[in-house]
Amino acid sequence: MAIKVQGFMTSQPTKADFPVKFLNDTAIVKIPERLSVLEALSFKQTCEEFTNQSVPPKQIIVDFQQTTFMDSSGLGALVSNFKIAQEKGVELILRNVTPGVMAILSLTGLDKVFSIESGASIAQQSSRQLEEQLPTTHPSVRSWMKRLIDIVGSIVGLLITAVLFIPIAVAIKIDDPGPIFFGQTRCGWMGQPFRIWKFRSMCKDAEAKKAELEKQNQVDRGIFKIKNDPRVTRVGRFLRRTSLDELPQFLNVLKGEMSLVGTRPPTPDEVARYEVPEWQRLDVKPGMTGEWQVHGRSSIENFEEVIRLDLQYQKNWNLLYDLKLILRTIAIVFHKNSGAT
Repeated sequence: MAIKVQGFMTSQPTKADFPVKFLNDTAIVKIPERLSVLEALSFKQTCEEFTNQSVPPKQIIVDFQQTTFMDSSGLGALVSNFKIAQEKGVELILRNVTPGVMAILSLTGLDKVFSIESGASIAQQSSRQLEEQLPTTHPSVRSWMKRLIDIVGSIVGLLITAVLFIPIAVAIKIDDPGPIFFGQTRCGWMGQPFRIWKFRSMCKDAEAKKAELEKQNQVDRGIFKIKNDPRVTRVGRFLRRTSLDELPQFLNVLKGEMSLVGTRPPTPDEVARYEVPEWQRLDVKPGMTGEWQVHGRSSIENFEEVIRLDLQYQKNWNLLYDLKLILRTIAIVFHKNSGAT
């Protein structure tokens, strides 16, 4: 079996990479030094074999003693194995969690979900110390120049937002009484949840009406998109067509939750449907714009194409590439057929 990883085809890894020790009704899986996409696939396969046995073990202990690096794919495999273990009634326990792995679990809130045998050294780690242990999953994550561009760009963007706020707010209120802003939980770098903000472009009860429109959804895997969405207001159509609805996201960029350029920020429902290789798109921060934006965001109706474009961005990234995508986005915004529908 072949698997597409970062735009390349690679052979299916074997489970032999993971030393496994059985002790009574417990399977102890030792995680290697790195838990990236290939190791993550093997890790998931190994645990699936245990849980699919006619008499599965009562416990699976995941030993992280040697692990110094885990990216979003490794996190995805861990989450997937946890869900499978729960379904089969198998207890999954994390042991010897290193500071780097603990930092990721703390970032995503999973430290409160998993059963962790915590040692004194981990318990004494401050949030600041844990943050310093977070992995560099992609060069863009630690680029101070990219962060500087984000800060300057977001400040300029927020100044523009302040100038346009009153006319946009008045138009939204007159067209459809309700809140001016729309907030939604999205998943950022490594799956960290954050609240994304937009000017409201739909009727105030749009989320309640979503279930009625599920059959018309044109994209699978948790992405919801339909043409001529009846929930979009008249003012909302203009805001989307001009991308003015996205101006409040400059606040997300300033806070460091997003970048000016990155991957498309997914919803938790979408991430819950990911296979292990697809978690790779979370190795970089989500962006206000990116490959999906300049390749016709409204016309993309294939989940695999979304993944391909996000991985393409990671592969091609450099500061000049970011600037090119920003310039292309500005040109597209001023095109009459640019915005979302």
